[in-house]
This record gives sequence, C-alpha cells and structure tokens, in this order.
Amino acid sequence: MMDPFKKSEEIDIMIIAEGTFPYIKGGVSTWIYQLITGLEEFTFGIIFIGSRPEDYGDSAYEIPNNLVFFDKSFIFDTTSYPEPKKIRGNKNDLKIVNELHQWLINHKGTLPDKAKTVDFYIKDITEEKFLYSKIFFNRMVEMYSLKANDIPFIDYIWTIRNSHAAIWKLTKIGTKLPKVKLFHSPSTGYAGFLGSILKYTYNNPFILTEHGIYTRERKIDLLTAEWIKYHKPLLLREVTEENYLKTVWINFFEGLSYFTYHAADKIISLFNGARNVQIEYGADKIKTEVIPNGVDVDRLKKISNIKREKNIITLIGRVVQIKDIKTFIRSIRILSNKITDVEAWIVGPEDEDPEYVKECKDMVKTLSLENTVKFLGFQKVDDILSKTKILTLTSISEGMPLVILEAFAAGVPVVATDVGSCRELIYGGMDNEDIKLGHAGVITKIANPSELADAYEKLLLDEEKWNNFSNVALKRVNRYYSQKLFYDSYRRIYSEMMAYGWNRI
Repeated sequence: MMDPFKKSEEIDIMIIAEGTFPYIKGGVSTWIYQLITGLEEFTFGIIFIGSRPEDYGDSAYEIPNNLVFFDKSFIFDTTSYPEPKKIRGNKNDLKIVNELHQWLINHKGTLPDKAKTVDFYIKDITEEKFLYSKIFFNRMVEMYSLKANDIPFIDYIWTIRNSHAAIWKLTKIGTKLPKVKLFHSPSTGYAGFLGSILKYTYNNPFILTEHGIYTRERKIDLLTAEWIKYHKPLLLREVTEENYLKTVWINFFEGLSYFTYHAADKIISLFNGARNVQIEYGADKIKTEVIPNGVDVDRLKKISNIKREKNIITLIGRVVQIKDIKTFIRSIRILSNKITDVEAWIVGPEDEDPEYVKECKDMVKTLSLENTVKFLGFQKVDDILSKTKILTLTSISEGMPLVILEAFAAGVPVVATDVGSCRELIYGGMDNEDIKLGHAGVITKIANPSELADAYEKLLLDEEKWNNFSNVALKRVNRYYSQKLFYDSYRRIYSEMMAYGWNRI
C-alpha cells in the first residue's frame, strides 16, 4: 500500500476521498485524477478515507507532480483502537455526546458548536472516553433497553461503536495537516463530515461536489446488506417492521449529509436532478451549482469514425450489485436468441465484491452464455470503445457516469437505465437547445431485461437509427460536456474561494 509520499507545508486544495482515489480505478477516482492533472496551476493534497488497510493495494494511478500531500485514515480498523482502560466519565461529557448521537441519528436540535471542531474529539471527548468510559456504556445499555431489546446486545453496541468511532479516527488526521487554502470533498458521508469539521476548525472554505446522492446510495447498500442481521423471528415481526440496525446506519448517514450541506460554502452537483434532491435534503439553494463532468473530446474523436463491424455491447463499470450486472446478463440471454452473433463485454474491476462477481459468472454458465458474455476486467476505455457498437449501463443508481460522455465522444450510442443523469444525457436536458438535438440512445426501466434486449435489438438492426444517435451524441458532448468547460468551471470556483487567503494559524 502506498505510504505518505510527500508532505508539503502549504497546499491550495485538500481533497478528501472516501474509498476512491488513489486505490480504486474509475468513477470518482478518475474524476479526482482528471481534476488534479488538468489544473496544474494549483497544488493538491489527498486525505484518503478507507475501511481497513488490508482492503487496498498499491496506488492505481501515477502520482501527478502537483499532488504534494497524502495521508490516510482507516475508519473500521479495530486493531488501531486505543488500549482498553477503566474510565468513569462525567455527566457533562455524556450530555454532549448524547446530543451528538441524537443529532446524527434523529437530526433533532442543533449540533453542539463544540462538536464541530477537531479539539472536541482530541481533547474533550476522546476516543478512549467514547469506547471505554462506564458512563457511556451505561447510556448505551439504557438506549438498548428502550429501543432495541429484541436484538442481541452485542449487535447493537457494535453498530453504535463502529458508526460513531469512525468520527474519532477521522478527526485525528485533522491535527497533522499543512496549511490549506480550501477543502474539497467529492461526497457527503464520512468525507463530507471531515471536510465540515476541518472547515469549522481552521475557518477555511469548504466545497462539496456530489457525484451521486450519497445518502440514497448508502441506503440502497444498507437495505440490501446481509452483514446487518435481523434476529427477531419472522413470525413475530410486523409486516412493516424495519431492521432497527439498518435504520440506525441509514439515519446516521442522513445526519452526516445534513451536517455537510450546512457546513459547505459551495454545493456542486453534476446535473439538475441531483441539485433538486440536494435542496430537498436540506441544502441551501443559494449555495448550489451544477457543473457537469467533462471529457477529452479531442482524444476520443479519433475513434468516432471507426466502423464497428461486430455487434458488441459493452458495460463499463465495477462488477458490484449497484451496477446490476445480472440484469445485463439476463438481457443478453434474451437478445442472443434473436441475434446470434452478439457479444457482451463486461469491463471493470472485479475485486470489490468477489461473491457478487462469482454469482454473475455462475449465471453466465447457467444460461449457457460462456461464448457470448466476457469479463475483461479493467481496460483502456479508448481501446474498448473503438470496438463497441452500444455502450450500456444497467445500474440501479448513478450520478453522472463519465463513461457515457466518453462513449458519446467516441460516437457510440448508449442504452441505460433511468437513473441519475442518464435521461438528461441521452435525451437532452441542459437547456431547450440540448433537447432539440434529439436522442443519443435509449432509456429503459430499472431491472427490466426484456426492455433492454428490445432496445439493443432495434439499435443493432437499424443502421440509420444507430447513425442518428451517434451524430447526436457527438454534438451533445462537444457542446455541453467538454473537458475545457469542466476545467474552466473549477478554475473559477477554486480561484474565488482561495481569494480568502491563508486562514490556518
């Protein structure tokens, strides 16, 4: 694993990356790398927030020259907990921590001002106090009796400890930073929480860019998670009864998002639909702005005129549940009964959820698609798009997929589910002129393999339609989603924010 490699004493922008750059390829990581390498006039730092050290390998990216600081925090690494000791604690400590807990879980009242700065977690209510003091333990027992006594106590206490203890691990990193002009987080969650705490601690500007709506994505993850057990016998549950532990996690992440929206000086989304959701979730409309992703259209236009001879449909993305790879596989089973020479490529990392990857590959065998569906792992996008006839996404949640814009710049039509910005990208939505350009592909419902197969079939068999979609894709990406527009927007915002100068003492 990459160790801290540079420790500049002064940097312009500190990016707080949760589970992404520099260890994970694609998605938000690519966006961060694009931002750093494209704005060479600024110096950057990275604070990486991960789960456990063993979950990551070496850096997946070459380190840009203007990336001059790196540090990391592993928030679920229980081996780094302080040595257990007897601590009594006092009622004032309990009052403040209880207010923090209630605010994060129920979003009631206001977060105590003391709890908005690093010193609170380092000096006032330390990690040791939270984990080992008798008064906090007794409070958890009391809360368990009131709210969760139908589940094992050990499950309850570790849910509270794991979610909240991460906060103390994060704030430690805030004590060893260089001078920073502004903080920037690509999500709410733990990264947004740390960005907010650092903003209040050092009185520096804080920018939030949400690629998807973090709270919604975590809710999907948590509702489908099997590691959060529900022990109450099925026959004793009410029809509408929820898994209490999952509810605690969901409310916790909603609290982090609410805190981040209030702390951020600028709240950026990638498309209008996401901006509306941010406002609905508590973001101040005045702070919000839409800055779409941008791609290197000049690089990709070199492959836009290549004749695609084979009927290759490609899904580029991580092989994880949220991408719903299984629906793609099912759609190819339906399609291959009608178009026998179709190929389906699944291109993306397979290391995040090995069990799901195995299930997908087993499904391919069960459906006798071994010669049709190919798992290619991570590949250079230019090489893949030069051979691809249709790019597809079958996700159940997305933000603004960069790969759709890359496909457009390569002249490849897209078939995607109706999530995130996909409808706006494919049918137009930036303004009336964008809508008038027409369609650059097809939008389908979520988890509907028959509808996907039908869209693929019509597009593969109708050359005129394919050409029309390809031309619209090229026009749209050049007009609205170029890399130059993307860089100019962030150059403007960074310059405006950094006009405040050095604030750290």
